[in-house]
Amino acid sequence: MDLPRNAFKAALAAGRRQIGLWCTIPDPAVIEMHAGAGLDWIVIDTEHTPLDAERVMPLLQAASAYPVSACVRPGANDSTEIKKLMDAGAQTVIVPYVQSGAEAEAAVAAMHYPPRGMRGVGGATRSSGFGRIPGYVSRAGAEICAIVQVETVAGLDALDDILAVPDLDGVFIGPADLSTSMGHPDDLTAPPVRAAILDATRRIRAAGKAPGILSHDRGMLADAEAAGALFLAVGVDLVLLREAVAAARTARG
Repeated sequence: MDLPRNAFKAALAAGRRQIGLWCTIPDPAVIEMHAGAGLDWIVIDTEHTPLDAERVMPLLQAASAYPVSACVRPGANDSTEIKKLMDAGAQTVIVPYVQSGAEAEAAVAAMHYPPRGMRGVGGATRSSGFGRIPGYVSRAGAEICAIVQVETVAGLDALDDILAVPDLDGVFIGPADLSTSMGHPDDLTAPPVRAAILDATRRIRAAGKAPGILSHDRGMLADAEAAGALFLAVGVDLVLLREAVAAARTARG
């Protein structure tokens, strides 16, 4: 048994655009459906859902039969939580609400084994093939994709320090929290917010990291891609379902 290749990490390193979906419906059948939809990546979200590591593992298993990269967002920048999600099999972790270089460094360290980081070693985890992957602890870092979310004014102010963190693969700009932090709650594409997102995207790409964004606004996604965004989430599954139900009901008059 060999170490699984992280196709998402490889694509970002090669500068290839990746189209994804934010997943908040905690059901293996739904995740399996998303995984077979032709997406490059999906995010299993535990920050704004009732999910924990125990319930994330079946979702990762449901996605594993398909050529899609399943990423996980922990509830917080917490090393114990990140460790559990990675032991469950997550190779790409998107850490929310990072506001400083020190916080970004802590997030990356939580994903890597010593001497690079502080991830604890478990002998028979799903991530190691239940102990069947030779040299897993020494090799795992090559396929770990570390991404942090910058979603506040403080985070934008600290962006240069965040981008300087070694082994950081990408930075995801969170429009919802950022718009609120900038004084534009419920208006994710207010002109100042849009300008801040695009400026940050250019800076991230110029620093050699992969920029990412989530938006239901196709114009915003197009502008972000033009600014250099490499991983774009085209929506949130629950929101897309809500809108489809509303449209179907409206169509009946």
